[in-house]
Amino acid sequence: MIYLLFVLGFVFLIKGADWLVAGASALGRRFRISEMVIGLTIVSFGTSLPELLVTTVSTLNGRAELGLGNILGSNIANVLIILGVAAVIRPLPIPRDTYFIEIPFSVLAALLLGFLANANIFYSGHNTIGREEGGIMLYFFFLFMIYIVVVARSKQKEESDTEILIGQPIIRSVIFMLVGITGLYFGGGWVVEGATEIARMMGVSESVIGLTIIAIGTSLPELVTSAVAAYKNNTAMAVGNAIGSNIFNILWIIGLTSVLTPIPFSDHSNQDILMVLISTSALIMAVLIGKRPVISRWEGLIFLIIYGIYLYTLIQR
Repeated sequence: MIYLLFVLGFVFLIKGADWLVAGASALGRRFRISEMVIGLTIVSFGTSLPELLVTTVSTLNGRAELGLGNILGSNIANVLIILGVAAVIRPLPIPRDTYFIEIPFSVLAALLLGFLANANIFYSGHNTIGREEGGIMLYFFFLFMIYIVVVARSKQKEESDTEILIGQPIIRSVIFMLVGITGLYFGGGWVVEGATEIARMMGVSESVIGLTIIAIGTSLPELVTSAVAAYKNNTAMAVGNAIGSNIFNILWIIGLTSVLTPIPFSDHSNQDILMVLISTSALIMAVLIGKRPVISRWEGLIFLIIYGIYLYTLIQR
């Protein structure tokens, strides 16, 4: 039964996020919000909702290692698996804004998390991501959201005042959103409960389960979105979705969760933060190699190989 709930939890998480995004996007179009703004805000939040629910629920239930492992594992998977798979499908050109602003910002987010988690030991005697640290991360997330709004406005095409955006009825959009939120609520609880039991039965730490099974599972919305975008030659969406999710995961999800309740931070999590930095550095190196800022197919394959090596060392650890 616990395995069934575990699988159903993932289904509810992914479909719940999908329904919530669909309803919110339709509602946004109904109120004349541009597709650019909807994509950079509602869709980005939506694909990060599974990580948010799993991390918040597990931390509030005293399973902080599971929640933190989920975030760090998702960020590693976003670069090495999602961009790796997308690049194998079709080489990924890196937009100028992504290369000069969003990728460095994702590196800054990982460095900020490592600094705040470890600096706390000097004045509190133990590693904890507390409410003050969470507030700092939310502040940087607020700055990132300002950047998104500025970019959206600069790229938004002027629309005619007579243009009417026809979407689905408002009541239907609201129902989609409510069903999605319900699915996320139950799915998050079932995944955490199932993962805890599986970790106990397999004799491995909750951190490992969070870094592997949960991380890959909650990254499925980003994986599907980026793979389909690459297949349809919408490579900018594929790259932006993965990098943007990494920034959301650390600054928004960990920031919000630690404001709700302090998150204990284990020393071995520093190795996983280091892996987040290594994966992002591999992305930067892939862009630097060659005449154009592009992630080629063979570089995407290298990303997947690096992730396989990481999984092996994680299990050995």
